[in-house]
Amino acid sequence: MKKRLLSVAALATAFVAGGLSTAAASPASGPLNVVALGDSTASGTGAGAYRDGTSGTCWRSTNSYSEVAVAKLREAGRKVEYTSVACSGAGIDDMRTTFKNEPSQLNALKPDTNVVTLTIGANDIGYVEFGGLCMQGDCSNASGPVLQKLPAMAKNLTKLIGEIKAKSPKAKVVLVGYGRQLVNGENGAAAADPICDASLFSGAERAEGNKIVVGLDLTLRATAKLTGSAFVSPLADSVRPTKEFAGRSQCDSAPSYYRGFDALAPGQEGQEAVLHLSKDGQGALGGLVAAKLR
Repeated sequence: MKKRLLSVAALATAFVAGGLSTAAASPASGPLNVVALGDSTASGTGAGAYRDGTSGTCWRSTNSYSEVAVAKLREAGRKVEYTSVACSGAGIDDMRTTFKNEPSQLNALKPDTNVVTLTIGANDIGYVEFGGLCMQGDCSNASGPVLQKLPAMAKNLTKLIGEIKAKSPKAKVVLVGYGRQLVNGENGAAAADPICDASLFSGAERAEGNKIVVGLDLTLRATAKLTGSAFVSPLADSVRPTKEFAGRSQCDSAPSYYRGFDALAPGQEGQEAVLHLSKDGQGALGGLVAAKLR
């Protein structure tokens, strides 16, 4: 499996070496036009306070990282116009077409769009299905097929970012990663949620999942560099968490920034929010995005 991880790192290096970089400009004055695109992490599934008509479908939260970043920019005195069309469950191709009875996400892009935030790719490699296998069966040797999908996902994502820049030539694209949802190792002091039981995620399964976490973040990081996009992640170097996210994975040493089986309680979002960022997690990620935009 070490060889497989090395191949992911080599893939990332190859992307960087062979790519073109496109500078993205933002205006020195005037309103900043921000559009949020992507999947459940981008929409804020799991963070509560959903916009009317999106509960049970796209789950667009007013606590999403893009909304938090915009709020911070406004607090700093910047005028910002903001639109989110991110939708839970979306893959890359879903952004190009009608999805959940909503128009293509790319339709939200305009020539005067200045910033595009984007989280996408996890659904393209079957990451959710991998997590389901871990909880319902044995995924201790199941990362290989998921990792093998990374090159195709990266190629499609590179194409998508090109389409975004064609529609919004002035836009700075900020590609945002997912982080590590579950502690990689023994439970920490804050492991209170039932999802932390070893019968659901054994040590071997957690280690296997971490290979996907590293591979996905490496691939997104390399794709951002290839396309001249900014990159923000809860992981500082695709392995170690940033100081904001240190100890904050589910079952880690500090209160988690990721939802567990609490999302299955009556009145909560259900399984769609499990292992997604909480309000506090989205807030921390929004702070990182805002810092990148200043």
